[in-house]
Amino acid sequence: MTESARRPVAVVTGATSGMGWQIALDLARDHEVIAVGRSASALAELDARPNIRAFAADLTDAAARDALVASLDRVDVVVHAAALGGAISLPDSSTDSWLAYLQICVIAPAELTRLCLPLLRSVQGTVIFIGSGAGTRPAPGSAVYTASKHALRGLADVLRIDEAASGVRVSTVAPGPTDTPMLQSSRGEAGLPWEPERYIRPESIARAVRFVVDASPDVQITDVAVRPRREIA
Repeated sequence: MTESARRPVAVVTGATSGMGWQIALDLARDHEVIAVGRSASALAELDARPNIRAFAADLTDAAARDALVASLDRVDVVVHAAALGGAISLPDSSTDSWLAYLQICVIAPAELTRLCLPLLRSVQGTVIFIGSGAGTRPAPGSAVYTASKHALRGLADVLRIDEAASGVRVSTVAPGPTDTPMLQSSRGEAGLPWEPERYIRPESIARAVRFVVDASPDVQITDVAVRPRREIA
């Protein structure tokens, strides 16, 4: 048996940028990582890294989700890092914006998890949803994003109860403002200053995910809030 065949398998969505990129690199130290994303250039760079297999997919597409899971014969960890940023208030929202956020932030991770459950159950694996501080408290001017993160948190909490008998562990890792292209774009659109020195580094989120993945087998780490050292009002 080769070393790669002995490695646990981790599926990381949103792996082509920001937190997902760092999570994929960190887990590849001792997992075979399936790095899922849409950027061809980033996927090519990931695919050249040791222990990472890139998989191009738009996970809002059911056929793409089916193809991804069909390519797997084992799943130990699923990390849902794909997300959609930006602040949209209720007066500025539309049916299309609601559907876009719910598709990416809630439906895609829910459906991918559902498809992976048989494999996860067989190894008592771990599902990690990358949430947000907006998943537990209101984010002014950002009704659509906040609602999607509240929904994701609710999904994780119910799944944890429903999968208790199977041994599948379910966690929400909720970062505060993190130095990612998504946050930079969101702040630019809102006309806010970009202050990367005040934000969490993506590598720190990867370490939080590692903490959850490496938890001893008698426990599950259900909720991890990762906040900047100095809070940002």
